[in-house]
Amino acid sequence: MQFEVWAPKAQERVDLHLEGTGRDGPDRRGGASPVVLPMERDQGRPGWWTAETAPAPADGARYGFALDGGPVRPDPRSRRQPEGPDGRSAVVDQAAYDWRVPWPGRPLPGAVLYELHIGTFTREGTFDAAAARLAPLAELGITHVELMPVCPFPGTHGWGYEGVSLWAVHEPYGGPEALKRFVDAAHRLGLGVVLDVVHNHLGPAGNHLPAFGPYFTDTHHTPWGAAVNLDAPGSDEVRAYLRESALAWLRDFRLDGLRLDAVHALADHRALTFLEELSTAVDALSADLGRPLFLIAESDLGDPRTTTPRAQGGLGLHAQWNDDFHHALHTTLTGESQGYYADFAREPLAALAKTLTHAFFHDGTYSTFRGRTHGRPVDRTRTPAHRFLGYAQTHDQIGNRALGDRLSATLSPGLLACAATLVLTGPHTPMLFMGEEWGATTPWQFFTDHPDPVLAEAVRSGRRREFAAHGWAAEEIPDPQDPATRERSCLDRSEQAREPHARLLAWYRELIALRHAQPDLADPDLAAVRVAYDEGARWLAYRRGDLRIAVNLSARGVEIPLDGLSTDSSGRVLAAWDPVAAPGADGVLRMPPESCVILTDG
Repeated sequence: MQFEVWAPKAQERVDLHLEGTGRDGPDRRGGASPVVLPMERDQGRPGWWTAETAPAPADGARYGFALDGGPVRPDPRSRRQPEGPDGRSAVVDQAAYDWRVPWPGRPLPGAVLYELHIGTFTREGTFDAAAARLAPLAELGITHVELMPVCPFPGTHGWGYEGVSLWAVHEPYGGPEALKRFVDAAHRLGLGVVLDVVHNHLGPAGNHLPAFGPYFTDTHHTPWGAAVNLDAPGSDEVRAYLRESALAWLRDFRLDGLRLDAVHALADHRALTFLEELSTAVDALSADLGRPLFLIAESDLGDPRTTTPRAQGGLGLHAQWNDDFHHALHTTLTGESQGYYADFAREPLAALAKTLTHAFFHDGTYSTFRGRTHGRPVDRTRTPAHRFLGYAQTHDQIGNRALGDRLSATLSPGLLACAATLVLTGPHTPMLFMGEEWGATTPWQFFTDHPDPVLAEAVRSGRRREFAAHGWAAEEIPDPQDPATRERSCLDRSEQAREPHARLLAWYRELIALRHAQPDLADPDLAAVRVAYDEGARWLAYRRGDLRIAVNLSARGVEIPLDGLSTDSSGRVLAAWDPVAAPGADGVLRMPPESCVILTDG
């Protein structure tokens, strides 16, 4: 077996430290002794060192690299870290897992995504426990689950965005084999699996990459410090490290897509950007495997070129989260106007109408929050709407609030039903956040598990300072390090059998079934969407093919003239939150307070 490592910072030597012969790690009962093998420079690849071992070590054998007589460090491309980010790496035989489900793939167009966090989806917080809870999602009509990051991070519980070892799987979740079991279970139910990966930074603890090479650069700075090196000397190998890890997730774990965290924080001034390079490689892998693969960007740039095909001058990513839709919907529902909500809150229904028809709200308009013009218009004639994900709630938009409170903490069941209607009948690709479908009352709070007490206190005090600036007292902010913070964030499925949760869950199921059954709801033509609204009366209606969708967000009944959305002023009710009659001869729809309805012509 060949071991290799890119370690240009090694001056004189790199040693391979290899322990044990099996998956239980070092043999401490008199078996084979740990060995130290000097590695040789690879003359054809500057900075690379290699060593051959025979016979090949067994799956689970521990190993690490020592540069110039220094400490033994984990492999930057480690596929498993059984003892955590600072422990030895473990050999993983990718061919050892017996895949049980042939999988042709599931493409993004027509999808309904479901974002979930393995550590709080169940109280057990493991892949196996989560896999046992997937059947209800398939029955609900979900097509893909989107996992929050699963790379190793310090401790047991955390969001995953402080991960290191970008090729490995967090051991407390179950490690790489458990992830494969999870994917197999999802595919058996017809569910695709998307994974959130973080390329813009690594966590503050357990990051050994700087000891090996120029993985980071001071040329650019990010909110997390020095930037990942995508354009400075040595960046070819750093790009390869990120690109090949992404391909490994898709290939070795049979994933269907990747969500790329905060791509706007990737500082990259090269002519061929990393994102374009990555999308090219993923498209090539898709062709090789014979199944669809896709990349979803989280981007704050408001730039349609992110998802414009490469042949048309774009980066070629396949979709992007659309926070503009979220912000417009959130301000419409809650009336909040702080921070980045300010511009949306001035005329929230107008903002919502714009995001339903043009995707971006800021498309070259002035952003008060940024103090400058922001965004670029979407070319609706050649940009399918499924390239934009629409959602009412995400891990960010809940967890980055002071108390991690969901919409269900403040909104009535009727308004939650309206939010679901706007998400699941809009032109975008809809995405739910776990528990949203029954109006879960459990918060989703920011939690960490740093073993280092200094780092733990820095995180705790930093979060309290952040919210103190917004008027929160320190004692009101949940302690990220307190295990109770994570416990509070775990879903309580017993709610599903009680009202109003059961009724809301049934509404989500009905809406998703309609989305799959009605071709008009899958129409990717943004320019075909027609919207009418009344800011003062707080209603909004829009047309999608032969369907008309209306929401009344007011606490009073309203009359909605639908003649401007259709030549047929009648119609019949396909689905309604509260009983409502079809429009009369006058073309007016009379709706009860805080309600929603889907109509079809004729």
